[in-house]
Amino acid sequence: MRLAYSIGQRKRPFSMSLLAGTTVVVFGLLLIGLAVAIFVAPAFAKRFLLSFASSARTHYTEQVIRLLVGASLVVFSPAMWQADIFHVIGWAIFISSLVLVLLPWEWHHRFGERVRPMLVRHINYMR
Repeated sequence: MRLAYSIGQRKRPFSMSLLAGTTVVVFGLLLIGLAVAIFVAPAFAKRFLLSFASSARTHYTEQVIRLLVGASLVVFSPAMWQADIFHVIGWAIFISSLVLVLLPWEWHHRFGERVRPMLVRHINYMR
């Protein structure tokens, strides 16, 4: 069963779908690259992950990327396997990023200070 968003859905221009699809594929490849880096170069992966939300600049850069990826998932989801799930995931990424843009970046930084060490300590177990 399709969600309500498919009712009366407009056909998107090819260029928009191409850009959204390219963004989704590139981001997916980056996630695969991060997974490979965790196994091949765990020190690099740790430095990369520990840099998240470390400054206002990185915070806003992360959120812009997340907004683009979330919007791309929403736009491209009709052409994807499990379209409804990816549509919801795209909106979740987009809305959570929008909330993080509107909140003071220091809040995200404090949250990251607590969560990042728990995340990177498991990298050592993956080798």
